Amino acid sequence: MATARTIRSSEPSSRKASPDIRPSARPELHVMSGGKDTDRDGSGASRFTRFIAWASSRRAPAIRVVIAVVILVSTLLCALVLRTQMIQNSFDSSRLEASISSLTQDVQDDQAKLNQLQASLPQKATDMGMIPQQGSVSIDLKGYKSNGERK
Repeated sequence: MATARTIRSSEPSSRKASPDIRPSARPELHVMSGGKDTDRDGSGASRFTRFIAWASSRRAPAIRVVIAVVILVSTLLCALVLRTQMIQNSFDSSRLEASISSLTQDVQDDQAKLNQLQASLPQKATDMGMIPQQGSVSIDLKGYKSNGERK
C-alpha cells in the first residue's frame, strides 16, 4: 500500500477528481460510558440500544443478524407447535384408550348377564309350567292334504 500512496502523491495535482468518485466515509467513534456488561440502571435497555446502534452501523452484518434471529425464532415456534400437537395427540390417545377399556368392560358385563340369564332359563320355564321335550319329534308333510283337497 505504501507504494500506491507514493505513486498517487507523485501524480500532478492539476488533475481534478471526477465528481463520481467520492472519498469513503470514515466510521464514527462514540464514547460509551459504563463498563462492558453493566448498566447503570440494571436494565438491558441500554444494551439493546447499543446492539441496535452496532447493527445499524453495519448494513450487511445487520441483515445476517436479522436473518439468524428470524430463523431461531421460527425454529422455536415450530418446535413449540410440534410439541403442543404431540401432547394433544397423546391426550386424545389416552382418552380413546380409556373409552375402549370402559366399553370392553360394559361388553363383558353384558355377556356375563346374558350367560346368567341363559343358565336360569330352564328353571324359569319349569316355574311357568313348561316341560322339557322328551325325544325328537318330526312331522312328515308328504301325505298332507289341505281342506280344499279332501273329498
